[in-house]
Amino acid sequence: MKIAVDAMGGDHAPGVVVEGAIMAAKAHDLSIILVGDNERVNAELKKHGCKDKRISVVHASQVVLMDESPAQAIRKKKDSSLKVCFDLVKAGTAGAVVSAGNSGAAMAAGMFLFKKIKGVDRPAIAVAVPTKKGPAVVLDVGGNVDCKAAHLAQFAVMGSVYARCVLKINNPRVGILSNGEEEAKGTDLTREAHAILKKTSLNYIGYIEGRDVFHGDVDVIVTDGFVGNVLLKLTEGLIEAFTSMLKDEIMASLPSKVGYMLAKGAFARLKKKVDYSEYGGAPLLGLNGVCIISHGRSNAKAMKNAICRAHEFATNRVNEHLAQQITGDAAMDAAALTDAAAEGG
Repeated sequence: MKIAVDAMGGDHAPGVVVEGAIMAAKAHDLSIILVGDNERVNAELKKHGCKDKRISVVHASQVVLMDESPAQAIRKKKDSSLKVCFDLVKAGTAGAVVSAGNSGAAMAAGMFLFKKIKGVDRPAIAVAVPTKKGPAVVLDVGGNVDCKAAHLAQFAVMGSVYARCVLKINNPRVGILSNGEEEAKGTDLTREAHAILKKTSLNYIGYIEGRDVFHGDVDVIVTDGFVGNVLLKLTEGLIEAFTSMLKDEIMASLPSKVGYMLAKGAFARLKKKVDYSEYGGAPLLGLNGVCIISHGRSNAKAMKNAICRAHEFATNRVNEHLAQQITGDAAMDAAALTDAAAEGG
């Protein structure tokens, strides 16, 4: 299996993307297609002295910028590095796409070229987050700002399959993010989704509050893309601010420096747990194809792990499991049909 990597996507492309691809090929014996400006990509490979035959280059003359309209970019830039990646998977040349570029354009390309899994109305971006008891998955974190209850229910199914197949969590616990644990809390959206999920075969435990996300008592946290993206960015900002403040306090006095040296191992382990680059990227769930979206600020380590995550996702056939569970859950089908009927009326 080959992984198509958007070499021009991200704030630090193509440098960190190429470096990450080299790291992934060496560490996990992966075959990778770097898609982008041939001259620039090959210059980066040469800089690293890379002659690895597992890494090939496919030229693309255009780049989708981060601030471009996703739909227009996919329609007008047919030779963009992002679209060519999807074309390679569509043609069967590659088995998955990895990009740190415009996530909206990635979703648009995925829906246009891969199509949605039957029973999925909206694909969702799923992010693994660290908790006290291991990783959990949050979705959606930005793909869908406006959602209906049936969409949240589908996110729950997709998140549960992802947690089981990729995070290796048996019978994952699913919760809806809300402003309280009581059934009367939340919004019309969360209450309707809550009613649907109680009728499914999922291990649904009800509402959870924001403060419970990182305790580790829930494995799949479901929310709409607006709230999910705010949660994700808040978490990233909090970790960065806490790390900076902790560093300032350690450097403020000699006793603090000595204490840090004694606890250096513990700090290193904690840093690894909360480092986004360890998780690599976020899968776009609900498509008939594998797409991993990486952070725009990704470093080489993050790109390496994103490529490895794409290979793992495709190898474990997560999409097939998603399709089976969504079509096999009668309550989910009924909810989707009810929602579709309401839209049609």
